[in-house]
Amino acid sequence: MNLGLDANGSGRSAKQTRHMVEFPSAVAERLGVRIQLLRTVPELQQAEALLRAVWNTPDTAEPPLALDVMCALAHTGGYVAAAYLGTAMVGVTAGFRTVGDSLHSHVAGVVPGMHGRGIGAAMKSHQREWAAEAGLSSISWTYDPLIRRNAYFNLHRLGAAVEAYLPDFYGPLDDGINDGDESDRLFVSWPVHATSHTPEPLPDLAAAVPVLEPDGNEEPVLRAATGGVLRCATPVDAESLRQRDPACARRWRSAMREALGGALDNGYRIDGFVRSGWYVLQRKEVSK
Repeated sequence: MNLGLDANGSGRSAKQTRHMVEFPSAVAERLGVRIQLLRTVPELQQAEALLRAVWNTPDTAEPPLALDVMCALAHTGGYVAAAYLGTAMVGVTAGFRTVGDSLHSHVAGVVPGMHGRGIGAAMKSHQREWAAEAGLSSISWTYDPLIRRNAYFNLHRLGAAVEAYLPDFYGPLDDGINDGDESDRLFVSWPVHATSHTPEPLPDLAAAVPVLEPDGNEEPVLRAATGGVLRCATPVDAESLRQRDPACARRWRSAMREALGGALDNGYRIDGFVRSGWYVLQRKEVSK
C-alpha cells in the first residue's frame, strides 16, 4: 500500500530501510484507513475545512491551521497528511521539522463520530514511517492534560514520554473548542525507531498519594504532594464540562496546573495514565 511517503527520501540507507520495515503500513491497512500526503490546494482546502469542523471553529475565527500555512508546509518538505475511509477524508494531521532531527506534530484531528476506530493510530503510524524515511529520530506534540482520551492514547497506547508542563502555551485561543480557557499543554516526545510499545506495569494506584482528586460533585480538590508515588485525577469529560460549566472547567485547569505542573517542577515524572482517569507519577530518583 502506497502511503505517499516524501519523495525526498529516495536513496535511503539500509538503516532507514530497516526502520521502514519496523513501522509497516499494515496498521492502516488492518483498519481500512488510507493515509496520504496532501499537496494540491483543493486537498488542503478540504483539510482546513475538516479541522474547522473538528474544532467547531466559527467562520469568523482563525482555523486551527490556516490554508496558507499548510500550503507552505506541503511545499517545503513539511508534513501534511489526511486519513480516508473510502473516498471520505476523516482525519488530518500536520507538522514541521525541528532542530534536533525531530518532527513536531502541530495539529491532528479526527471528524466527530469517528473516534475509537483507530484513525488516530493509523495517522501516528504514518507519521512514524514518514519521519523514519526522512531520517528523523523522534516526533513531538502537545496535548491538553485535562482530556482523558488523549492522555490515555498518547501515554498508554503510544508510549510517548512527557517532557514538560507548559502553562498557557498558545495564549488565548478562539478556535471553538478552547474558547474561554487557558491553553495549558503537556509536551511529549515519541521515539521513531522503536519497534513496538508494551506499557510497563504502573505502581499500585491505591497506594499512590492523590494530589488532585474530584469531590462528590466532580469539583477538583488539591492535596499535598507527599511520598514517592502520586496520582493526579482528570475530569470525566473536560470538553463537555467547558461548555456546560465554564467556571468549573477553569477551576480544573488551575488545579491541574498546580498539581501536575507543580509535581513535575518538584522532581516527579509521569510514568503513565490509567483508563479510569489518573496520571501516575514517581520521583525521578526512585524510578527504575
